[in-house]
Amino acid sequence: MKIVCYKDSILKAINSVTKGVASKTTMPILEGILIQTNDNEIKLTTYDLEIGIEFVFECDVLEQGNTVVNAFMFSEIIRKLPNTEIKISLNEQGLLEIECEGALYKLATMNPEEFPELPKIEVENSIELEQNVLKNMIRKTIFAVSSEESRPIFTGSLFEVKDNQLSVVSIDGFRLALRKQFLEEKTNDFSAVIPGKTLVEVNKILSDSFEPVKIGVAKNQALFQLDNCKIVTRIIDGEFLNYKNVIPESWDTRIRVNKANIQDSFERISLISSSAIEKEKKYPVKVNVGVGNVVISCTNQTGDAKEELFVSTEGKSLEVGFNPKYFLDSLKAIDDEEVFIQFGSNISPCLIKSIENDSYVYMILPIRLKED
Repeated sequence: MKIVCYKDSILKAINSVTKGVASKTTMPILEGILIQTNDNEIKLTTYDLEIGIEFVFECDVLEQGNTVVNAFMFSEIIRKLPNTEIKISLNEQGLLEIECEGALYKLATMNPEEFPELPKIEVENSIELEQNVLKNMIRKTIFAVSSEESRPIFTGSLFEVKDNQLSVVSIDGFRLALRKQFLEEKTNDFSAVIPGKTLVEVNKILSDSFEPVKIGVAKNQALFQLDNCKIVTRIIDGEFLNYKNVIPESWDTRIRVNKANIQDSFERISLISSSAIEKEKKYPVKVNVGVGNVVISCTNQTGDAKEELFVSTEGKSLEVGFNPKYFLDSLKAIDDEEVFIQFGSNISPCLIKSIENDSYVYMILPIRLKED
């Protein structure tokens, strides 16, 4: 194998596929990048048995061949080389030689025949949307994915297509994040739960462009296909929560508030909530809704803080407690200038919604406040 390529071309490919390298494994081959040539193209592949990534790009292939090299060493060397032409070849001793402007590195390689094949997916249903749209939907729901392995189904996001609308839903038991997007092309209804780990990596590969990304789903695998990159992942088996049944349809108290103002207040109040003296304790932030105002406060052994916002209010007065992080995560995911925040009782879920449409919903469970 002998190829010549520019640093920026191969580095882009490496940066994409390294997200599929196994971090903790007893199989050294999974810590490698499979390098394969095909005419005037080179394909890099990584696979940790849960997520597999392929990236194909054009370069000068002087001799065809395949090999596997340690991903960390290969990527670090390429990253630190000058921004110019790089020659990569496999010598007679089976070492991978990397040459660039007087620099020469030789790396041990592994047998490419031992590298596991990516699952072959026979796509049953698929959708296509712009990369920037999918990137936005993932970014604004991924924070609510659960990290609790005791409930595997919630460690992923539900991708549900119904009536030509894609809904992405994440739930961790304390909050829910939902984003919706209408699809331009007619498609079948289907659903799949994609691991949160996969979506984090997919989001890093997606660009903020109008270029298309195709999502294909089979029985137990999903495929994300970009122009020169393919990501294969398992689907989490199990039944996702019927989220529509847990989102309250009515409210007793509602405020209309400037999103940035209430976000800033929560950020300042949370400084008291996350006490530096008692790091093991989390103090709820208290929200008091009155007539035309909302007071956000927190008291603990560090001190106390209180801020008042003048807002549009409807319904009953209310006092309720929340984990400020859950509120902040949701508010940071919203681009609207103003939002509705809807409450039931002090033990009912709170909803943060768009004023103009139903493109997103964030639901947060309250914390019981101690009686004074």
